Amino acid sequence: MTRIDVIDNHGQFTHLEQRALRDMGVDVSLRDNTTPPEEIDADGIVLSGGPDMDDIGNCPEYLDLDVPVLGICLGMQLIADELGGRVGGGEYGGYADVTVDILDDDDPLLGSLYPETRVWASHADEVKEVPPGFERTATSDVCGVEAMSNTDEAIYGVQWHPEVAHTEEGEEVFENFLSVCDQQSVARQ
Repeated sequence: MTRIDVIDNHGQFTHLEQRALRDMGVDVSLRDNTTPPEEIDADGIVLSGGPDMDDIGNCPEYLDLDVPVLGICLGMQLIADELGGRVGGGEYGGYADVTVDILDDDDPLLGSLYPETRVWASHADEVKEVPPGFERTATSDVCGVEAMSNTDEAIYGVQWHPEVAHTEEGEEVFENFLSVCDQQSVARQ
């Protein structure tokens, strides 16, 4: 069974990320972002959303654990910031129902949602420039980088919240991430 650690960056929806995965039959643990990296024993990591880039704990170190990573909202932003991208204030703050254009129908995380999906998103801060090695995989009228992927490193990010009911195909995003984790786990054995 696939094991996923959801890293708690103190966001208001983190428990929903854990619940969504648990309800899909995943062996999932919720861990504080101060958990030492050597205590992470999972097939994949979800970096949750949260309120503050100054309170990301050990998240930068988790990016070096050689397991797939999915960053959600702040989780995506911290990936971009740590790996050489650029994060800045969004022009549209607050939560909203957003139509997201999927740019790559071959992307392992979002390709199955092509050509578009409706999501629940917050854009107080957002990725302005993806890091080297990443591709922008989704965009919208309110955010230029709604999602990004580095398929070589199996690191992905979405600006929106797949764990909430307002995101129409959120479970599919998690299913696709689990497929990536399963493939990587088999390759490591």
